Amino acid sequence: MAKILAIDDEMDILALIANILRRDRHEVITRSEVTEIQPEAFQGYDLILLDVMMPHVDGFELCRKIRGYVSCPILFLTAKSDEEDVVNGLMHGGDDYIAKPFGVKELSARVNAHLRRESREKSLSRLTVSGVSFDFDAKEVWVGDQQVRLTPNEYKICELLVRRRERVFTREEIHEEVYGIDGDALFTTITEFIRSIRSKFKARGVSPISTVWGVGYRWDND
Repeated sequence: MAKILAIDDEMDILALIANILRRDRHEVITRSEVTEIQPEAFQGYDLILLDVMMPHVDGFELCRKIRGYVSCPILFLTAKSDEEDVVNGLMHGGDDYIAKPFGVKELSARVNAHLRRESREKSLSRLTVSGVSFDFDAKEVWVGDQQVRLTPNEYKICELLVRRRERVFTREEIHEEVYGIDGDALFTTITEFIRSIRSKFKARGVSPISTVWGVGYRWDND
């Protein structure tokens, strides 16, 4: 059972979401509006369903403001479904995009798929992706039998990217992961960290971090 927050200004949609997900034995908290953004109010959930078109706050903007405080999957709900909107939502820290109207089976399947993936990722102590092996308990990174010596901040960046490798992270999001929401280091330090990480991996014959131009960075799944 997961604890899920659903935010939508349409009461009928909220009722539908609650009925579908409670049938799957999830605890569902619903909100019909957000007038003040207090990030701590969004913590403690396993997944958030967030409408894009709301009267007091844009869903993309809300996602951007709370993403530094929550690590759970955020799924957008909206009648908009063209490619530009999908990209915009993912750039703001969303994990998926469900177009309205959605079916009962679709919502249930998508939500439960994200919850299963999140559960697997959190329980992993070791992972190998794109030729790079992680020991999360020891906070070590290896390529074959050679350890890649990363600084603590470089390791934080790599773990963030590999654990959420389905996502593209902006420099700002990576900055928050490394320094916290109130960190005053320049965003350009993230560019330098990425350059250093790539150099160390290149020396081991791998190149796992891709640049998505105009957006940010992601870990390759190859």
